[in-house]
Amino acid sequence: MKNYRDEIIGDVTLCRSRRARRITVSVRPDGSVRLTYPWFGTQRDALAFLTQRREWVERVRAKLPPERLVPRDEATRRARIEALRHEAKEVLPERVATIADRLGMRYGRVTIRASRSKWASCSARNDLSLSVFMMLLPEHLRDFVIVHELCHTVHKNHSREFHALVDSLVGGREKELTRELRRHSTYDL
Repeated sequence: MKNYRDEIIGDVTLCRSRRARRITVSVRPDGSVRLTYPWFGTQRDALAFLTQRREWVERVRAKLPPERLVPRDEATRRARIEALRHEAKEVLPERVATIADRLGMRYGRVTIRASRSKWASCSARNDLSLSVFMMLLPEHLRDFVIVHELCHTVHKNHSREFHALVDSLVGGREKELTRELRRHSTYDL
């Protein structure tokens, strides 16, 4: 899924689907718009179809009860989160693999979630869960979070040994990087 900003409709979610046989536009109960097109189709053809359906979209939206509509700023926020999710899936698993390889560490699966409670976590099975909001961090802090979680594959706690390992892997800058990370929030979006 990708997000597209139409000059008339506003935010539109683009879905390229293996099951779709034709291009369709749908308006959700909250007023958000989804443009679905077949896997063998092109995004350009789908957007041309959307342009032809603008008036229909606006007519459908006009019939929706106002209390059910997502405010435009909320729709924009959702679209930004989906864009971050797409970017995170492209960037973060590869970055984890690169850093783990460089450090000689092993991990399980990598999942991407829109978690606001923490930047990342490591399960008992060494699976890493990374927040899409990591994409809002400067690259060196993203790398720091990844190193921190990889160290949990060795130490499942925040013991002295854990912090010593993290510190050794970030050039003695663990405390400094932790302070810098605390100046950022998953609620910055």
